[in-house]
Amino acid sequence: MKILNKIKELINHKYFKFYFWSVVMILFVIWIGSFWLLIGIPIMFDFYVSKKINWTFWKKRDLEKKSKFVEWVDALVFAVIAASIIRMFFIEAYMIPTSSMEKNLLVGDYLFVSKVSFGPKMPNTPLSIPFTHHTLPGTKYTKPYLEWIKAPYRRLAGLSDIKRNDVVVFNFPAGDTVAVEKQELSYYSIIRRQAREIKSIDEIGDKTLKSDEIYYQEARKLVRQNLTIVVRPVDKRENYIKRCVAIPGDSLEIIDGIVHINGRKQEDYKNKQYKYRIITKGRSLNPERLQKLGISNEDIASSTLSNNEYEIPLTEEAYNEIKRSKSIVSINRKISKKGERAPWIFPHNKYYNWNTDNFGPLYIPQKGQKIKIDTINIAIYRRVIETYEGNKVNIKNGKIFINDKETKEYTFKLNYYFMMGDSRHNSADSRFWGYVPEDHVVGKGLFIWMSSDPDKTLLQGGIRFERIFKLIH
Repeated sequence: MKILNKIKELINHKYFKFYFWSVVMILFVIWIGSFWLLIGIPIMFDFYVSKKINWTFWKKRDLEKKSKFVEWVDALVFAVIAASIIRMFFIEAYMIPTSSMEKNLLVGDYLFVSKVSFGPKMPNTPLSIPFTHHTLPGTKYTKPYLEWIKAPYRRLAGLSDIKRNDVVVFNFPAGDTVAVEKQELSYYSIIRRQAREIKSIDEIGDKTLKSDEIYYQEARKLVRQNLTIVVRPVDKRENYIKRCVAIPGDSLEIIDGIVHINGRKQEDYKNKQYKYRIITKGRSLNPERLQKLGISNEDIASSTLSNNEYEIPLTEEAYNEIKRSKSIVSINRKISKKGERAPWIFPHNKYYNWNTDNFGPLYIPQKGQKIKIDTINIAIYRRVIETYEGNKVNIKNGKIFINDKETKEYTFKLNYYFMMGDSRHNSADSRFWGYVPEDHVVGKGLFIWMSSDPDKTLLQGGIRFERIFKLIH
């Protein structure tokens, strides 16, 4: 008992508190590299030892008994500061909103994302309301941050680099410009779709067709007239979670839905799923059986093509189970044929006949790597050069000008990654909008701390207890 009392007395001693928190602050300052924060040491000395200034202005010093209000203020101030530091530098909570990562991550999973795994990214907009993102809760358009101070990209030292197959949370690269009324869609995909519609009207009316750039200009004007458009800094863009399938310096190609990295088939992992076309002998598929296979009500509801024809995303295990059914005539994986161009697929250019199942080959840019560019492959790298790395790009008379200088090569300033969802036919990922720059990376998925099934109520077993504290692989 005496030893415990001595330890307690030591811990509560003013000099112990000062030395302890000074060491913590010095280590923290060394980590983040902002040595001006060392001004906090004399502040802590005064707070714990000399006590010349009342830093806790909301209460009087040396009160024998604190009021309930003061206790609540103390607790609130400590909670906000501690939670903000933890959220910014160490770990942050995240919820899975869509089925793009099924069946490894399900809609309704709540997970923790590690900021220290790849190194925490310093905020680009430090003046913001704590615990908010791009929109003030309870409003449609109000920004909870100020852009009076804008900080350049800077990442602290982390535990490791991003590796292939890591599950990564990142700021949506194409989320720099957003149509507020249609935030579930990329602004650029809205423009491309609108441009195609305007062009199709001209084709139907046998009008003289214009250049694609003019159609894009008309589409942008029409969209901005009808929708509210906002521009967001990198750290305030929507958060996405996908699996990293290719890292800087890799060459990626998708052949019949199978990812190949540097000429080799991607290392396989459990629960990846593709969409299958199923034909039955006139019988409907049993919804209860599909639910037992882990297929969501959302996927079941949208699966019916006709009385005996369905399209459903399935894992290999679910595929084998359904295939054994005597009521099945055929079950085949849906594959877009090689050479069939999908205009919504990156790089959205007529020279690249790519689709979700046959894509590439595509080089993933690496920091410091120099490549040759021409009027064809500039479609792949233009957004990297222009938007992510801040250069001006013009093409005149078959020549490329970067910052008004003619050039035939470019050296990358950042590393880039290629991200895909585990539900390969139900994921808007890098196949649709391209690379993820390193300055957009938020952190690594660690584990699921809570999981609720949106298809069930609490009384129906809506909590997925078997998923709680499950590690993310």
